[in-house]
Amino acid sequence: MRIAICASEVVPFAKTGGLADVAGALPLALEELKQEVIIIMPKYKAIEEPKFKINRTKEGVSYSVIGENIKVYFIENDAYFKRDALYGDKTGDYKDNLDRFSFYCREALELLKKLNFKPDAIHLHDWQSSLIPVYLKTIYKDDPFYKKTKTVLTIHNIGYQGLFSKDKFPKLGLDWSLFSIEGLEFYNQINLLKGGMVFSNVINTVSPTYSKEIQSKEFGYGLEGVLSQRKNSVFGIINGLDYRIWNPETDKFIAKDFSVKTIKDKGEDKKDLQKLCNLPQKLDVPLFGIVSRLAEQKGFDILAEGIDKICKMGLQMVILGTGDLKYHLILEEMVKKYPKVISLHLKFDDALAHKIYAGSDIFLMPSKYEPCGLGQMISLRYGTIPLVFKTGGLADTVTKDNGFVFDKYSKDTLIKTIEESIKAFKNEEKWKKLVVKAMTCNFSWGESAKKYIELYGAKKKA
Repeated sequence: MRIAICASEVVPFAKTGGLADVAGALPLALEELKQEVIIIMPKYKAIEEPKFKINRTKEGVSYSVIGENIKVYFIENDAYFKRDALYGDKTGDYKDNLDRFSFYCREALELLKKLNFKPDAIHLHDWQSSLIPVYLKTIYKDDPFYKKTKTVLTIHNIGYQGLFSKDKFPKLGLDWSLFSIEGLEFYNQINLLKGGMVFSNVINTVSPTYSKEIQSKEFGYGLEGVLSQRKNSVFGIINGLDYRIWNPETDKFIAKDFSVKTIKDKGEDKKDLQKLCNLPQKLDVPLFGIVSRLAEQKGFDILAEGIDKICKMGLQMVILGTGDLKYHLILEEMVKKYPKVISLHLKFDDALAHKIYAGSDIFLMPSKYEPCGLGQMISLRYGTIPLVFKTGGLADTVTKDNGFVFDKYSKDTLIKTIEESIKAFKNEEKWKKLVVKAMTCNFSWGESAKKYIELYGAKKKA
């Protein structure tokens, strides 16, 4: 099968979030399953030519290679893409994002024709590539090149929709009839994600539970009606984890490699983390790790409410991340009050993240909503037991068999579940069994890729 992946960010070339991880890892898994894959993305300033071995093709297009032979094509336009950030700066989103990504979508479709790469499926990601199915069903509807091409749109977070003012609609090159409730109109604005949802053959999200949640008013961000109309074409596939990067047996960032057979060595990583974070080096004290954006969505509202009480519960906590200033200030105050209990790192630090996953006993991830989540899957791989709120991908990957789950979103239930996890930690024999269970969970991309291949071949009609 011939598959074109269209995404606005792809690891290792450009990244702001989990979308880039998926767009970079899924094609590799598809290639291993003998699929023919190419990727098309914008050429940003961050894509340095020497580092990525960029090859020139024709004017406006260059490419690099990942995996065995996956070509990643870059749509060039310095006026649009040669900027310090991908979508905006400290003042907010770039004002011309509609122009930038409509250009990218049109050029991607033209590039496929120039390459004579006739895709069986085009896999689109989020609002930035959502105009592609719109253009296929309108401007390209009579083009024989795309006659048999299906489109699959993955929604990574429905809260980001690509909203623009109505007066910019002519920039899209579409008939005004498409600015309607059945098309791209959304409360008198242009909604690119909605356009992709209406015109793509298949819609999917990054976990089965999230695919159901976004069909409700609580999680649908105003698009639950569109999803309800298309419910027979809405699916959920859990993201995979790249075990080449996240592997405690080969991790270059951690003090001591370990496996299911050498779980005892995990203690060396715990002591290393405690030492690095100026915490007492005690193996019998449960160490909680957090690697997260410090925001309400990630559960920091209820964590902040209960943090003073939590710090008195005979535990240690290491927090890595940045986010809302109010949570920075609350946590900084806790560090002053409990310097031997909590260690705070307000930054992004990949090496420290690996050390936290490997050295912690329990990984705290109380997100209010989480489309998929990778943190809980990484922690499982490292035998660090996740403690999560039952939502989205967290509900699909963490159960009482491999972690701790609370299903009422409140400070009190969070504290109660933390108490349960500490009690469980003190039972050494049962804890070891739980760690073994966690480390043997399999969330590899191989399984998810097989499900995507099924979607690409789906006979659904938009």
